[in-house]
Order: sequence, then C-alpha cells, then structure tokens
Amino acid sequence: MASSSFVFALILTLLAGLSTGIGSALAFFAKRTNTKFLSAALGLSAGVMVYVSFVELFPQAQELLSEGSSAFPKGSVVAAFFTGIAFIFLIDMLTPASENPHEVHKVEEMHRSGSKQLKQTGILMALAIGIHNFPEGVATFASAYLSPDIAIPVAVAIAIHNIPEGIAVSVPIYYATGSRKKAFWYSFLSGMAEPVGGVAGYFLLAPFLTPFSLGLVMAGVAGVMVFVAVDELIPAAERYGEHHYAIFGFVGGMAIMALSLLLL
Repeated sequence: MASSSFVFALILTLLAGLSTGIGSALAFFAKRTNTKFLSAALGLSAGVMVYVSFVELFPQAQELLSEGSSAFPKGSVVAAFFTGIAFIFLIDMLTPASENPHEVHKVEEMHRSGSKQLKQTGILMALAIGIHNFPEGVATFASAYLSPDIAIPVAVAIAIHNIPEGIAVSVPIYYATGSRKKAFWYSFLSGMAEPVGGVAGYFLLAPFLTPFSLGLVMAGVAGVMVFVAVDELIPAAERYGEHHYAIFGFVGGMAIMALSLLLL
C-alpha cells in the first residue's frame, strides 16, 4: 500500500512539475495570451488550494493529532500551519527581487522586437522558480501520499499555477539565445524541482511518520498551499488584467472542490 501510494504521489508531482513545459509551448506557438483563460485558471487553482487547506487538510490534521500524543491538538495544528507559511515565505524572501518568479509575462513578448535580455536573467529566473517549486513539490507529494481523495485536484491546481512560470522562464532565455530548445529545457528543469522536492521531503520524513507527525505535515502543507494561493496565484491572476474572471475562477475552484468532496 505504501509503495503504491509513493508511486501515485510521484506521478502526480512529476506531472505537476512538467506543466512548466506547457507554459513554454504556449510561449512558442501561441500568437496572443488568452488573459481571460489564464486569470480564470489561476483563480480556480487558488480556490482549490484554499478550500482543500481549510476544509480537508486542516480538520484531518487535527484529527490525526487528537489520535496521537499531542496534549494540545488544536494548538499544534495552528503552529504547524503557520510554520508551513513561514517556511515558504522565508524562501520567497531569500529569492532576489530582480529574479522574482511571480513576474507575469505574456506570449506576445516572444514576438516583440527590441533588445535581447541577458541569458543570465533567464537562468536566474529558472533557478528562482526551481527554488520556489521545491516546497510546492513537497506539498503536492505529501497531499497525494496522505490524502489520495484530494490528490488530483491539488496536482491540477499546482500544474495550472506552473504554466505562467514556464512562460516566465522561456521568454528571457529565448530572447537571449534565440533558441527555443534551450528556452524549453531551462523551463523543463525548473519544473523538475517539484518531484525532486517531493521525493526528498518523503525520504526525510519517512522514518518519523506517526499519526502525530502526519498531522503536523498535513497542517504545514495546508499553510504552504494557502500562501501560494494568496501570494502567487491571486496576484498573478489580477496582473493579467481580468479581475472578474479571476474571482469567478476562485469561487468556481472552491465549488468544484466542494462538489468533488461531497461525491467521494
């Protein structure tokens, strides 16, 4: 059972990471950015993550800690939740602002004439996104391993969130090198930080997996996902300039997640 759960979690995390390649493909072959679609999709991803975190992961974490050795299960869940937020916030703060992986790019930039950006900028962008993808990989892998019933919606949400990041890596590298192949591979490698993060997190935590530690991990994952939704997805959806589509997507994401949990 543990082996099949590991393979399932690895496959989903790998697919989520590979979606940076979808962003590259959009940058290479699309003529214009579908801002309405991206705003709605990013909003939907945020809605899924927020709903899953507070309605599914948080209560499950509290239940596990109640079964375990924690004398204060509610306090432990809250502490783990904010520790997860602090963890990814620290990574965010350590990333140079000039290579901010949250910067929105449009595919039109691939076809715009003008001075080429330095290759170093694109490489640093890929590195910054890779660093951000590492804890997101842990969150995706852990949610898939611990709660298979919510794994696919979470993986899809992370995958959608990675598409604009693929564009963000491809644009400056393509401008600097003129090579679609190099732009794609740098984007691909930045996405591979997700399965690497997931597997590394699993092997670090596997020796300590008890109901108590599982509850802490689940609450920490909820914190990571809420931060990603609030700090990355919603602002990115807004920066594409389609406010109402972002909000409709956000509410729709919560509704879809609620319906899927009711039907399970």
